[in-house]
Amino acid sequence: MLKFWYFFLVLCLLIQQLDANSGIKVRITQKGLDYGKKIGLEILKQRMKEESFPDWSGREKSGVGDVDYTISGVRINTIEFPDASVSLIPGIGIKLSTQHAYATVSMNWRIRTWLFKDSGRATVAISGVFITAVFTMSQDSTGHPSMSLDSCQMSIRGVEIKLNGTISWLYKFFTKYLEKPIHSSLDIHSCPNIRQGIQQIDAQLRTLQVPTQIDAFAQIDYSLVHSPGVFQSYIDLDLKGTIYPVGNWTDLAFVQAPFILPDKSDSMLYFGISEYFFKSASLAYYTAGAFNITIIEELSSYFNVTTETFGSIVPEIAQYYVEARPAMLNLRATAAPVISLQTDSFTLEICASMEVLAVLPDSTTQSMFTVNIIANASASLTIFEQKLIGSLCLNRFQLFLADSRAGFFEVSLLENFLSYVLRNGVIPAANVKLKKGFPLPNLDQITLLRPVVKVNKGYLLISTDIDYKL
Repeated sequence: MLKFWYFFLVLCLLIQQLDANSGIKVRITQKGLDYGKKIGLEILKQRMKEESFPDWSGREKSGVGDVDYTISGVRINTIEFPDASVSLIPGIGIKLSTQHAYATVSMNWRIRTWLFKDSGRATVAISGVFITAVFTMSQDSTGHPSMSLDSCQMSIRGVEIKLNGTISWLYKFFTKYLEKPIHSSLDIHSCPNIRQGIQQIDAQLRTLQVPTQIDAFAQIDYSLVHSPGVFQSYIDLDLKGTIYPVGNWTDLAFVQAPFILPDKSDSMLYFGISEYFFKSASLAYYTAGAFNITIIEELSSYFNVTTETFGSIVPEIAQYYVEARPAMLNLRATAAPVISLQTDSFTLEICASMEVLAVLPDSTTQSMFTVNIIANASASLTIFEQKLIGSLCLNRFQLFLADSRAGFFEVSLLENFLSYVLRNGVIPAANVKLKKGFPLPNLDQITLLRPVVKVNKGYLLISTDIDYKL
């Protein structure tokens, strides 16, 4: 009895693990993080340059009495982070640090003492800025990735002030009384600006279309399975990656098998798209009837679809239609295509039936014969305009007679003819639909650069760099 409960517990843990597997994995490498640092700092610099600092005033004690000061019109002219680095804290998030950042600031100043009152413009050179900020990665309630500022520390080594248009002895005497409030103001505003920059990135992450409609037949769920995994040299995001028929979010009867991305770091991003993803797509499109095709006019550029055409191939059919009549081909998938991903090989096994009908003078139809089809096709995949584009090529085709108005007949000639129909009519029609593509997870203003697609056993690997337009 004890063994039974032990087995039951192990089974439950295994089922939970399977439920947590993802259909799509996204990996951000150190190269991607370094590029993200560059973009993030540009966003921070823009925000700080656009920042309106409040005016402030105060009083400082000096050897010759109190010094009253007022500072207004503060603007950051330049800001640079020459040695900024980004690293990962496993299990927590991202650490951004800089030791020698510097900036220049312009401002209006006014000083009043018991001796005199003076005012003017000032240029402030700020050097040795030390910043350490830690950002955490998580998952929100809607399945979006989320980023927030966990901690932020800042210190400034030097503040050098040049009061424009003032004689040198006054410059040396009074600037030290302005350094403290300027230093204090930068301390107060820097981390909030970093926080606002992270909030801007987080807002961008929330624009990800987690449930996305692909076309009239299918929709995809890109929600996170769990919070992002932060490791020593990369961040992994596990997405559900399931495709459903439009209007139906019912979970599938099969679960995705786990897969592991290779240990590579040459590209900024890696997308792992599992066999499960494609199987769910196959089932969704089959359920939605996307594989059902009626052929009558689509093939007119190749040949005339008439009873005479089929009568010349199947003599038994010719005796029923003395006068040539238009014909129709109703092609119906009898099951969802079976998807298989092996090393450098993406194949589909297709089971279908095709009924050939004659169109009678009164516009009604009459069945001539029905055949069952087993076909094997290869798929080639490319990336274009942020979409995964597929193209099919027929490898093998077999035909079996299911029903005939003329009784049994040999199907070899018909098999050759229909193979031609598939290669020149049905497959091109399917490829037209596939050219619409599957949208990849995407943030606004991000473009994939030089993506490479490789088929591995059980999953598809896409490696790519990115370009972000500020």
